[in-house]
Amino acid sequence: MTMYVWDYRQEYENEREEILDAVDTVFRSGQLILGESVRSFEREYAAYHGVDACVSCDNGTNAIVLGLRALGVRPGDEVITVSNTAAPTIVAIDQVGATPVFVDICPRTYLMDTDQVASAITERTSCLLPVHLYGQCVDMAPLEELAREHGLAIFEDCAQSHGARHHGRLAGTMGKAAAFSFYPTKVLGAYGDGGATITSDPEVEANLRRLRYYGMDKEYYVVTTPGHNSRLDEVHAEILRRKLRRFDRYLADRRRVAARYAEALSDTELILPEIAEGNDHVYYLYVVRHPRRDEIIERMKSYDVMLNVSYRWPVHTMTGFAHLGYGQGSLPYTEKLADEIFSLPMYSSLSADLQDKVISALREVLATL
Repeated sequence: MTMYVWDYRQEYENEREEILDAVDTVFRSGQLILGESVRSFEREYAAYHGVDACVSCDNGTNAIVLGLRALGVRPGDEVITVSNTAAPTIVAIDQVGATPVFVDICPRTYLMDTDQVASAITERTSCLLPVHLYGQCVDMAPLEELAREHGLAIFEDCAQSHGARHHGRLAGTMGKAAAFSFYPTKVLGAYGDGGATITSDPEVEANLRRLRYYGMDKEYYVVTTPGHNSRLDEVHAEILRRKLRRFDRYLADRRRVAARYAEALSDTELILPEIAEGNDHVYYLYVVRHPRRDEIIERMKSYDVMLNVSYRWPVHTMTGFAHLGYGQGSLPYTEKLADEIFSLPMYSSLSADLQDKVISALREVLATL
């Protein structure tokens, strides 16, 4: 059996009856768009986070686009973030006409180096966008202080950090708003695309609801602000409702998998994930480092284990963002880590037997490098 970094099939077998019941519930409801399943999921997801509102949409990228627009980020503004993220984070900033401004990362946690943010702020800066990467949170206290000092919005990218905590606070509750992705691989994933933005600001909520529905306010076909067609469908919402009830179990299972990796690989040359102070990691990915990363990945294929790199190409090195002017060497830690990091299989239904296969193969490969 070929193993991949992520596989949903065992989870589906475990939860098949409930997933199919969710689909049947929607199909029998008589409403397929913005119905009771979406409304209920939004209430329940907001309640889980202890915030006033959740506004769902069709994918995580648009959750960022809508969130930035709802916060008032405009063309010509600057948004400070990182380059070692999925390209959609930066694509979303570009979509609203703003300019991403990159700071480097901490070499041990791979998270935004918040010590660099102050010097990156200009008169055009309107938003700080920390990416809670791989399952743990950025150090938020320095960002909160800078936001107060300069009158900036904090918008959290939580696509990879559902359920993560920072000094007891849930990811997504430390800024003015936060975006989530429900792409199937996520800690809380649908069976297709989906996203949401959460907030406790009533004006931001109203903007989000308007923007995700063409820009219409109360009357259908009466556009008050040009918006998007960006709605989470009822089927995915109902599936997510069912999965949200098991969410804490998913987190426990991921931490169990991570603990087994840590115990089995601690005596190898791999650099294992480091948890930042005050963080509760949810291990969206289990990211390790080795200077001979590409050779390891290639040799693991002979054991039918396919590993992955998230992300091999920092966004500032992509030709699509060459106009931003970040040359090679401008973000040294980001660039160095991109040459060494790789991900081991990580998902809540990963069995001990399959994980042992990965560990055994990896130890053999490392021993013969």
